[in-house]
Amino acid sequence: MGKEESKKKKQNRYLYRAVCAFFLAFFATDLFTFVWIRFVNVNNQTGNLMGLGNLGMAVLIYIALFILVGKWMRAFRIGVDRLISTMSSQILTVLIVDFLELFISLAITGQFRFFFSFLWRYALLFVVQSVVLVIFVIPMVLIYREIYPPLHMIEVFGEKENNIEKKMNGIPYKYHIAKSFRYNDPELHLDTLVDEYSGVLINDVPSDVENTIIKMCFDKEKRVYIVPKIADIILKSTESINVMDTPIYLSRNHGMSFWQRFVKRTMDIVCCSLALLVLSPIFLIVAIAIKINDGGPVFYKQERVTKNGKHFMILKFRSMIVDAEKDGKPHPAGEKDERITKIGRIIRACRIDELPQLINILAGDMSIVGPRPERYEHVEIFTKELPEFKYRLKVKGGLTGYAQVYGKYNTTALDKLKLDLIYITNYSILLDIQIIFETVKILLQKDRTEGFSEERAEEMRHG
Repeated sequence: MGKEESKKKKQNRYLYRAVCAFFLAFFATDLFTFVWIRFVNVNNQTGNLMGLGNLGMAVLIYIALFILVGKWMRAFRIGVDRLISTMSSQILTVLIVDFLELFISLAITGQFRFFFSFLWRYALLFVVQSVVLVIFVIPMVLIYREIYPPLHMIEVFGEKENNIEKKMNGIPYKYHIAKSFRYNDPELHLDTLVDEYSGVLINDVPSDVENTIIKMCFDKEKRVYIVPKIADIILKSTESINVMDTPIYLSRNHGMSFWQRFVKRTMDIVCCSLALLVLSPIFLIVAIAIKINDGGPVFYKQERVTKNGKHFMILKFRSMIVDAEKDGKPHPAGEKDERITKIGRIIRACRIDELPQLINILAGDMSIVGPRPERYEHVEIFTKELPEFKYRLKVKGGLTGYAQVYGKYNTTALDKLKLDLIYITNYSILLDIQIIFETVKILLQKDRTEGFSEERAEEMRHG
């Protein structure tokens, strides 16, 4: 495929997604406008609600919010993300925008006495918008996949074996690794091969080889997918220093600032207090269900490791039989573990078993967002295999986190470390908020709660 043809195809992809985004924004705003006008016709007793000025302002703000929040929530990545993820993004986008627009509408009209009238109408609007947008998104994604076939790529891999090729080929509508070569394979003629494919996957090869491939693809305007090394992730957070005629990148490596820690802790306390209050009925129902199931204790305590290697007892709803680890050794749950109770399978699938950790967060041992706190036995095992695994202990463990959102329950130690380092080196309050919303989305994706394979679970049991 020539440069011009490849560039045109890429532009067409972007154009298609832009058109889809326009239509989604149009229909969402159109439904909002309908609700606004209907509400005004019923409640316009003072004459202050109606008028092109108020309506126009409300509509413009709604469109702007929908586009901004939609981009933030990845709602317009038609054909890029999974269908279920795109649908979840649309639902979360209208939820956030409708919630914000509720107060904006009241402020524009000055009619705060209509709060509850607005509230129930916007709640109904949210439901209708969610259904309509999901109905539109499904054919949009399917049409995209039909028009734009998967990228045909070659893989250049290093000495360490991993299953990245299998993972990428497991998304057949998006990627197809047609050929794989070891970086020192004599049959690897990159200069010729790069012209024949849409891009190159660089899979943990030596730095000099990686540099050569990147420059070659840059020259030929080909896509490059890189499996980063740990140092690559740390350096990605650098800033450019322009004090001389030689480019310099600075990596500060100082962690969170005092104000970031203060805001994060305040958010933990406020959000967890509210969550415990709102979720108290669920706590009660789950506790009763566990008791009825086998009469054993409701909660399960387990020693975990958090910031700076501190040990603490994590709280969970018990999802396994009593004395599941009576020998005192760690026994990670396999995909078909017989120790998991009937109630346990339900609460684990929905992640409800994790809710008691809100108490750990209030106690200061955990945060809402952060690397998943591992058992100290697993930390020892993983650190022996991978000394850099200790880098995850630079921040408090979290109820949810970057690795939980973008990884799986059975993600390898190296990949967990890389994902958590992306969070640690790029920390911001906005990133925390985004991860919280992304957590809601993954609850709809069953494969994210996938357990360890029986082989891997057995390996971890014996260290």
